[in-house]
Amino acid sequence: MNQSVTTRPIPDPLAVAELLKPITWFPPMWAFTCGVIASDVALSSHWVLILTGLLVTGPLVCASSQAVNDWFDRHVDAINEPNRPIPSGRIPGRWGLIVAVIWTVMSLIIATGLGQWGFAATVLALLLAWAYSMPPFRLKENGWLGNAACGLSYESLAWITGSAVMMGGVMPASSSIALALLYGIGAHGIMTLNDFKSVHGDRQMGVRSLPVQLGERRAAVVASWTMALPQLVVIGLLFSWQTPLHALTVSLLLGAQILMMVWFTRRPVERALFYSGFGVPIYVTGMMVSAFALRGGL
Repeated sequence: MNQSVTTRPIPDPLAVAELLKPITWFPPMWAFTCGVIASDVALSSHWVLILTGLLVTGPLVCASSQAVNDWFDRHVDAINEPNRPIPSGRIPGRWGLIVAVIWTVMSLIIATGLGQWGFAATVLALLLAWAYSMPPFRLKENGWLGNAACGLSYESLAWITGSAVMMGGVMPASSSIALALLYGIGAHGIMTLNDFKSVHGDRQMGVRSLPVQLGERRAAVVASWTMALPQLVVIGLLFSWQTPLHALTVSLLLGAQILMMVWFTRRPVERALFYSGFGVPIYVTGMMVSAFALRGGL
């Protein structure tokens, strides 16, 4: 007796890789590394811990957040970016959600190797990732809340975690926490840059990103000030901590960003992607310079 067998389509591995967006893993991995540097702990005897932390922050937690976001954004993406893996059908059925859950579980399992602090930070980061995209929380529907959650998670939390796990679960020095929070606040502006490409679909779907709430030009100005002001505070702190070379370096990096900000705010929708590609690397270079200012003690 013949029986028909219905096979469930399985997504192409390349489509899954695209869903997890490896290019987005860099910011939290970089921030974690900044925390490692700022901890002033010898690196040579902690390579396994460092590599585990990088794996958790980037290819696991950040990748999980990307899968979660694309699953709950699939209707908006069908308007803004229909070629993405889920709306295009390259990841069929509920596989987008399945991938998000699998990566979340793997993140929690691997994070046990980071000690209690690292595991707790991973849980918090994952909660923010799901709350950012998933109803009824869906923080991303308000640009102020969603961008704050991403900035503080990707930059501040990752930095503080990097320092804490290197120090055996001890809370980092107030100077390190201050830098982590300032760069996390500045990252709110970086997150706004990502919203310019999807203004049309966001308006249709009721997503209140800053370009939707404020208008494109005003949102660009707000994003620029949000990135610049925390760096001015960082420069002041570095001078007060008697690290003038680091302070001057961050000043020069900020100067280069300001020139680009003036250019960007004139035509933000067209130039946001360019600024993300060139201005943001300058911003995160300043993060690393600031981290090295703490190495050796204050």
